Amino acid sequence: MESVRAAFRDECERLGEVLRGVDGADLDRPTDCRPWTVRELLAHVRTGAGRLVDMLAAPAPPRAEVDAAAYYGAAKFTPSVDAARVDSGRREARELDGPALVADFDRAWRAALDAVDAAPPGRVVRTRHGDAMVLGEFLRTRVVEVGVHGLDLAAALARRPWLTPTAAEVVAGLLTGGRAVPPGLGWDRLTLIRKATGRAGLTDRERAVVDAAGFRWLSFGG
Repeated sequence: MESVRAAFRDECERLGEVLRGVDGADLDRPTDCRPWTVRELLAHVRTGAGRLVDMLAAPAPPRAEVDAAAYYGAAKFTPSVDAARVDSGRREARELDGPALVADFDRAWRAALDAVDAAPPGRVVRTRHGDAMVLGEFLRTRVVEVGVHGLDLAAALARRPWLTPTAAEVVAGLLTGGRAVPPGLGWDRLTLIRKATGRAGLTDRERAVVDAAGFRWLSFGG
C-alpha cells in the first residue's frame, strides 16, 4: 500500500508541475485519446484522481470481489460506458477555465490522498462499475490512470514523457502480473507501458514473443 500511495503522490505532483506551465493554446491541442483535447483529457484525469473521496465516504462493501487487473476487464468498457466517459470529460472541461482546472486537479488528488490516509487498513470500496475492491488495489488503478494518461498528455504537448519511477514500477507490475518481461524484447518500463497500452505498436517479432510468453494485455477505458 505504501509504495502504491507514493506512486500516486509522485505522479500527481509531477503532472501538476507540468500543467502549471501550459497555456490556453496548449489546453486546446488534440490528443490521441480522441475526441478529447488536452483540456478534456485533463478533466477526465482530474475526476479519476479524485474519485476515491466519494467512494470512501460511502459504506464499505463486506468483501472484495475483484483486483486491479480485473477492474480493466474488457467487458467493463462497453460502447455505452465509453461514450458516457467521453461525454463526461468534455462536459466537465467546459465548467472551468484552464488555471481553475489545473488547480482543481491538484485539489482533487490531494483530497483523495487525505481520504486514503484516513481509511482503516483493509478498507473495501465499490467502484463505478459496481465491483468491490480493496482500497490498495483501486489505488493501483489510479496510478495507471494518471501515469498512462500522462503519456497521452506528454505526446499532445510535444513533451518528453515524465512518468515517475515509482509510478512506472506500479503500472509495469500490473501490466505483467509481476512477471519478468521476456529478455528478448529488450524493453525498459516506459517501452513496456507504451506497448502494452497501445501507445506504441508491436512489431511482428515482438507480438510473437509476447504471445509465447502468455502475456494478456489489459483493456483500458478510464
